[in-house]
Amino acid sequence: MTAAAERAAVTTTLGEHLAERPFALALSSGFFGFYAHAGTVLALEEAGLLPARLSGSSAGALVAAVWAAGVPARAMVEELLALERAHFWDPAPGLGLLRGELFRRRVEELVSSARFDTCRVPIAMSAFDIAARRTVVLDSGDLASAVCASCAFPGLLQPVRRDGRLLYDGGIADRPGLAGLAAQPAGELTLHHHLASRSPWRRPGSPSLAIPVRAATISLRIAGLPRVHPFRLAAGRAALHAAHRATRRALSAPVARLVDV
Repeated sequence: MTAAAERAAVTTTLGEHLAERPFALALSSGFFGFYAHAGTVLALEEAGLLPARLSGSSAGALVAAVWAAGVPARAMVEELLALERAHFWDPAPGLGLLRGELFRRRVEELVSSARFDTCRVPIAMSAFDIAARRTVVLDSGDLASAVCASCAFPGLLQPVRRDGRLLYDGGIADRPGLAGLAAQPAGELTLHHHLASRSPWRRPGSPSLAIPVRAATISLRIAGLPRVHPFRLAAGRAALHAAHRATRRALSAPVARLVDV
């Protein structure tokens, strides 16, 4: 920030700052973190702050895609709060515990027949190309298969074949979900909702967990969110409501490059 911008940030709230110009919204990966992401998107929509474009990885890709497909944030929240393990639990032999067929059907119901080029705002999402061992950005074709690829968490869901490539979870190499925003138009601000990892398998201090420093980007990190997983979906309600309250507080707080709430 310049000195003038720093002075302005003392009195300008995050909400006012986002309302001043178009902004992009990036949603990180985070296992079952789509509950928290939905709470944040709901707070933004309630405040009339609608992103000009979206990017996401894994859980972030799911929420970004559903919203971009035209589903209001409140309806998305209601869908998630009604989610039960039986809605996506379909164990089968393969490179993952779950076949992913039930999950795919659920996603297709949510986004209908939406394609990237029919979304209300541009959206891109990350997936991991197993053969090439690198992140690929998905931004064309049907939305549902891209979401399923970006959410194919290793060990839980089987990889997804799309456009001849076998794809896994986007969070493998793009945990922040920012790869889809590599090209940043002049004057555009990015709001990045970063989910801190609660996984016991990730080492503290791992570079993959760090919040990236990026020009014209404000990262929102909500502390203390409960860990949600397939056998603890009830914690999703608490995570969603906590993220909703925290985002509302952040929007009323002075602008800062990094917002911890």
